[in-house]
Amino acid sequence: MEISIRGMLLTCLLLSLFTAPFVSAQSCVTETFSSNKLYASCNSLPVLGATLHWSYHALNGTADVAYRIPQVASGWVAWAINPTTSGMVGANAIFAFPDSITGAVKVVSYVISGYQPAVRDENLTFTVYSRSAEYSNGSYTIYASIQLPGNKTSQKIAWQAGTEFSGGVPSSHKQTPPNTLASTSIDLLSGSSVPVLTPALDNRLRQKNIHGILNTLAWGIILPLGVLIARYIKSLNPSSPAWFHGHKICQSIGYVLGIAGFALGLKLGSESKGITHYSHRNMGIAVFSLATIQVSALLLRPKPTHKKRIYWNLYHYTVGIVVIALGITNIFEGFDILSPDKKWKRLYVFIICAIFLVAPIFEVCKWTVCRNRKSESYNKPENQTSEWAVTV
Repeated sequence: MEISIRGMLLTCLLLSLFTAPFVSAQSCVTETFSSNKLYASCNSLPVLGATLHWSYHALNGTADVAYRIPQVASGWVAWAINPTTSGMVGANAIFAFPDSITGAVKVVSYVISGYQPAVRDENLTFTVYSRSAEYSNGSYTIYASIQLPGNKTSQKIAWQAGTEFSGGVPSSHKQTPPNTLASTSIDLLSGSSVPVLTPALDNRLRQKNIHGILNTLAWGIILPLGVLIARYIKSLNPSSPAWFHGHKICQSIGYVLGIAGFALGLKLGSESKGITHYSHRNMGIAVFSLATIQVSALLLRPKPTHKKRIYWNLYHYTVGIVVIALGITNIFEGFDILSPDKKWKRLYVFIICAIFLVAPIFEVCKWTVCRNRKSESYNKPENQTSEWAVTV
């Protein structure tokens, strides 16, 4: 058990080093373009470090735009307007990527009709008067002159970057934030932008947050506390059932919260068409399955005096540690997927490290108590040989 606790402490400290920061939005006002192109307005888009520059021509409802985003030369980028709704499906996109034969920057237009698009060059639902792209200083830039859909200055836009190709054309991108948050509504007159968040998306984000909170409390805080109670409170007074009741309450509450979090995760997964977080899903299933086996095994627990009780205890300890280790690992996987404010990840790192940093202190106290108890037992009169008994 000492080795297991030390291993979990090391895992905790290593995990605390991992971060999944968003790419910081760049300042658009200092950017320059080839051929001394100038634009009247610009906006630093909220994710992926992208910027958008434009000049709006009110007389004919057109706009000249320049979209720039950091990317490796071997990857692809895209910028789109969605005339009908927000998000990916229905977006009229302009892609830039290296030609598979010549390596020169290639530009295609494509109307995205599903979550697994077969990108090809086609006309968009609005007029594109010109389009071009270039790669320089670690960034792609797409230039275009377009007719604004509906002659409206307020447009829903999306942008993206990826490295996956299929048949020489862009394929999938990461299905995690910040990529999944790359959309906004922008006003070409005022320059203001508002993240696109429909009531359905808002409710879904709320469910994801609840899913994360439930599972963090269950597998990452309450269950580890229950383990500490069973290991260390018991040693203070083995004859008292207080440690057992405390352990049972913690693990019961943790398991019930885990059931709720797991069920909500299944619901979210079934509603995420075309998006599957395989590692997070598989670890979640493993954690819940092992925890359910752990609870069910209580029905087969031998009495303390039974000769096979030692084997049941070994199983109980091992599965419990595996559940907690997998649970904590999956919590950090969830942080990477949901990408909340960094303060929440830091708060959890602080809590879990505090829990396991006190373990060595408890361990010292436990062995001190056990040693004193043995010493007291040895010094009792019945355990000593009396002078009379020696002479006899």
